[in-house]
Order: sequence, then C-alpha cells, then structure tokens
Amino acid sequence: MASLPSGRVAKWIVVAVWLVVLIPAGALAGKLSDVQQNDNSAWLPSSSESTEVVDRAAAFQTGDTLPAIVIYDRPEGVTPADMDKAKADAQAFKGITNVVGEPQGPVMSQDGKAIQTVVQVFKDKSGWDGLGKVVDSMTDIGTADADGLGFHVTGAAGYASDSIKGFSSGGSLTMITGLVVIVILLFTYRSPFLPLVPLITVGGALVAAEAVIYLLAKNAGLTVNNQTSFILTVLVFGAATDYALLLTSRYREELLRHEDRHDAMAEALHRSGPAIIASAATVAISLMLLMLASLNSTKGMGPASAIGIVVGLLAMITLFPALMVIFGRWVFWPVKPAYGSTVAAKVSVWTRIGNRISGRPRLVWISTALVLGVMALGALGLKADGLSNSDQFTNKPQMAVGEELRAAHFPSGSGDPIYVVAHAGAAEQVRTALADVPGIVDVSPPVVKGDEAMVVAQLADDPTSKSSLRTVEQARDVVHKIPSADAQIGGSSAVLLDTQAAAARDSKVIIPIVLVVVLLILGLLLRAIVAPLLLMATVVLSFGAAIGVSSLVFNHVFGFAGAESSFPLLTFVFLVALGIDYNIFLVTRVREDTVRHGTRRAALTGLTATGGVITSAGLVLAGTFAAMASLPLVFAAELGFAVAFGVLLDTLIVRSVLVTALTLDVGRWMWWPSKLFHRHDTEPETATAVEPGLERVG
Repeated sequence: MASLPSGRVAKWIVVAVWLVVLIPAGALAGKLSDVQQNDNSAWLPSSSESTEVVDRAAAFQTGDTLPAIVIYDRPEGVTPADMDKAKADAQAFKGITNVVGEPQGPVMSQDGKAIQTVVQVFKDKSGWDGLGKVVDSMTDIGTADADGLGFHVTGAAGYASDSIKGFSSGGSLTMITGLVVIVILLFTYRSPFLPLVPLITVGGALVAAEAVIYLLAKNAGLTVNNQTSFILTVLVFGAATDYALLLTSRYREELLRHEDRHDAMAEALHRSGPAIIASAATVAISLMLLMLASLNSTKGMGPASAIGIVVGLLAMITLFPALMVIFGRWVFWPVKPAYGSTVAAKVSVWTRIGNRISGRPRLVWISTALVLGVMALGALGLKADGLSNSDQFTNKPQMAVGEELRAAHFPSGSGDPIYVVAHAGAAEQVRTALADVPGIVDVSPPVVKGDEAMVVAQLADDPTSKSSLRTVEQARDVVHKIPSADAQIGGSSAVLLDTQAAAARDSKVIIPIVLVVVLLILGLLLRAIVAPLLLMATVVLSFGAAIGVSSLVFNHVFGFAGAESSFPLLTFVFLVALGIDYNIFLVTRVREDTVRHGTRRAALTGLTATGGVITSAGLVLAGTFAAMASLPLVFAAELGFAVAFGVLLDTLIVRSVLVTALTLDVGRWMWWPSKLFHRHDTEPETATAVEPGLERVG
C-alpha cells in the first residue's frame, strides 16, 4: 500500500484520478455558499422553545420575517424636511423585494435628534444573502439626497447584512492562509520550488472537501454556515500541510539511503504513514463527536471539518507523494539530498534542549506544569456567555453605529419584540403576567386566530443584551406557570437565549466524551495505559493555559466584551485533537527508537529527530489559525488567537519540554503494560543524535 502512490506507473494513475475527481468537484465547491444557513434560528434544534414558536406563530405572521430598524440622525436636530424624507423612504422601502407589510413609522425621538422606522423583511431561501441585498437597497434609498442626515440600518436584518459582509472576506482569508503557509514552508525547506507541491495538494484537497460537504448539505440535511466554511479552510491548510511536512522530512532522510526515489518514497510512507494516519484519525474522530451537539451549527461543523481532515489526509498520502516522485530530487534545490552522501554530524537546538532536560527531568516537568497551571487560572475570567449583536464585530459597521444611536434616542428594545404564543382562552392571563415582568415596557392586546393567540411584548433594553436575555428567562418562568396556557416565547432574544443554553449543554456533554475517546485511541495506538494518561493530562493542561492567557488578552488587550457560548467547546476540540496530533508524532518516534535504545535514550533521540519538523508543523497550523484575524468578527479573532497560541504553546513547551521530561522521569513505565515496559534502559541518558536527514549515511 505504501509503495502504490510512488510506483513508476502508479504515480501517473494517482495524478490522473485526482484530476478526474477535481474537475467536477470544482463546480460543486463553488456552490457551497448556496446551501449555507447562517441565521440563528436554523442553528437551533426543532425542540427548542423559540423554534416551536416560529411554527406556532406562522398563522399570525407573513412567513419568516426579521426587523430592519432604520435610524436617521441629525445631532443639531431633525428638520421637517428630514421627516418628509423619512416618510418618502418608508414608502420606497415597500417596493423592495422581500419587504413585507406596512413600515412602522417614521417616529421622531423625544429629543428631536433622530427618526426611527421599522421594516419587516422576509427571509427567503437565500438566507443572510437575501437580507443583505434588501439592506443594501434600503441603504441606497436612505442615503440618496440625505443632505447631511445620518442613515443606518440596525436590528436583526442589519446584523445579518453586516455579518454576511464580514464573512464575505473568506476569499481573502484563503489568500492570507496560503501566503502564511508559503512563507513558513520557504523558511522551513529553504527551497523556492518545494513549497509549491504541498500547496497544490492542499488546494486540491480543499476543493474536493468542499464538494463533498456541498453534496451532504444539499442532499443529506447537513447544516453548513459561514463559520464552517472559514474553519474548514484553516483546518485543511493547516493539518494537511503538517502531514506534508512530516512525510517530506522522512522522504528526505530516505533519499540519502536509497538511490531510487520511488523506493525512498515507499519507505518514507511506510515509516511515517502510521503516525500521519493515526493523527488524522484522532482529529477526525474528535471532530465527528461534535455531531452529539444539540446546536445544529456545531453539529454540522463536526462532520464538515472531519471531511476536510480525511480528504486532506488522502491527498497527502496519495497525490502529494506521487507529485514529489514525479518532480524528483531537483524539487529540493538548491540543497538536493544526494544518495550515499556523508554529512557531518550536527548538534541541533533540540539535542541541546533534550540534554539540558535530562539532567533534572522531574524538576523540569513539575516546574513546567506549575507555570502552565498558573496560566490556566486566567480562565476564571473568561466571559463566554454570548455577545450582543453589536459586540460581535472587531470594527464598527453600520449596524453597530445604528444600535448606539437607537439606544441613545429611543427605547433600546423597540422594533424587535418578543412573541408569546398561547391558547386563546389564556391570552389575557398571559398578557397581564407579562406586563408585570421587569424589563418589559409594553404588551400588545392579544391577537386570536382559532384556538391560538399571540401577544407581542416590547423589551426595555437591546434585544441581544444580557439584561434582555434575563428578562426573557423571567418571562418564560411566569407564563409557563399559567395553567393550561401552553405559552411559549420566541423572537430574536429568545433565539439567542436558546442558542446559549444549547451551547452550554453541548460543552458539558461533548468535552468528557472527547477526552475518553481520544484516550482510548491513544491506548490502542501506543498499546499502553500510562503513556496515554500522561499525554492526555499534558494536553488538557495546555488547553487550560491557552484559555487562561486568551481570556486575559481578550479582556485587557483586545477589549472584547466577551466570547460566544460555543467558544470553549470548539477551542477545546481543536486544541485537544491537534495537541494530541503533535504528541502522536513525537511519541510514535520515541516508541520506535525505544526498541533499539531504551525509553530514556529514545526520549532524547525522538525529540531531536522530530523537533524541527513538528515545530515547523506547529508554526504552519498556528499561522493558518492566526489568519482568521483578517475577518472583522470577534468569534473568528478569538478562536484564531486561542488555537494559534495553544498550538504554539503545545509545540514549543508541552511537547518539547513537558512530555520529554515526563518520559525521561517515568522511563519504561510509559509503556506499561506493553512488552516495551520490560525493555530496560542500558544506554547513557544523553543524546548525540543529529537533525533528521543529516545523520551519517554510507
């Protein structure tokens, strides 16, 4: 199997098969945005209260609508001409496709400095894209002949419009990610040609993965959104390039030992393939566990990301080795590995680090663990209870400015109410109970159709604020207690509240399962009990430290208002899966060397042999996640920073220092109860190994 992609004839067949696959895949991948569902209500399970309200309220509303709240402002005071323009605009808005019903307003603020109009926008199958087009059309009308009158669209439709514009920079994310990978590979390989091979392969893998995800979203009910799309891009670029780095490093070694490059690649795949496959399987399985989530957005992200990992793996163990063999040794120019060459031994930085650790390994791992533990204390300050709509951007788009103006001149909750659906016979009781709830400023008379009634209640505060979410919780407690009312509350605030509750539930359920499953995978891979337990402990400690530092940076450096409720779960899954990835690369090499040298000696030679390539892989993955900061979204910036920092921490400290020190201290007990446990160390505990690919060959 290992020799197949590098066969003299088979290599051409492999490339031909990929070309045949990628031609239709390219067309399908381009349609991925057509099946994305980006509104919060589509992310919730059908059993959530706000989702059930949408179905029950269908008889009272014209389809699925969202409010577009238009704010005009003039600091020195609006004029009669301004009011006339607002009235004319309101009539013009009615002519825009997907604007439904009569606009509410325009209404002048009590201070006379702003005007508000509320327009209901129908959300058709195009989702956020359709809402964005409506808001753009409204903006064209509102800004025309404004004569200095400020114009902003906020509310749920305004948020959707600005969000889709933020996500639309995903194309630039792909370019930035590609540039990051190229720069790091140029620095790693010191060759102008070699980085092109993994980059071409990664591009093909991304297209193929997007095509598969499109087919599943269209035909199998997979929920895909813009978050999934940009995370997929980062994962495929980062993880697949890591696999290329590991394979290239081993291939370079084997070219020194084998005259025929086909034989060298076959041996490289044979030696590094198990570690690469085990790493990819661990990441893919961990991501697939997100399917246990109740939140559809998280549930869909799991299989979509796992598909990206699996397709990236397939590309890197088939297309990549085939291309490398086709191009031959010259692809390493200007330093081509020559068969039988003898290179002077070179003591690398990793050898020196290993030797210093070997002097007092117990002191090293205890002190390192304590430092990481102190860093983890910062997690106590993490505010992962959701963000208001205006806080979800790193910049200040039209929606955020409009929200500030609305809060300054009008009741913050106006235009985006909560909807209460109940049995008609209990409608008046529901209305009376709602009027007594703090945070609700107005309750409409019930509208009755058949056995159902709907009551609309206005909130005092911004519908996406924490105070409004508490109001919705209190309102639900009140109306749920009314006998035989069967009252349920929906609306934008209720959707956000249900989303946060579902995310909190998902973290409590999925995190322990991921830990158990990854532990079992490590046990099967290493055929031991102690090593998997220690490795999992180091990764969890690394995750805690990464979250702790990230929390401090978010609060005191970036000044973010908080984090999305799904942030801890996604960060955990990515960091645990990817952190174990690098530990697998290291420990499988240590296990291989233990057979010849014993555990303590192998801990040092394994660090030396894998130090350079794993560090490069960590830099690539951290760089790709850091590229997410190019999106003007707090979620992307926070997830990108936390994972990038966590990967660097795991690569440079946890894997190289903590795991190495633990292995040196624990010794052969790492492999208990496997056969390796009975292999006693007999050689010195100092490393004399050299950088991979530079050892003496003859």
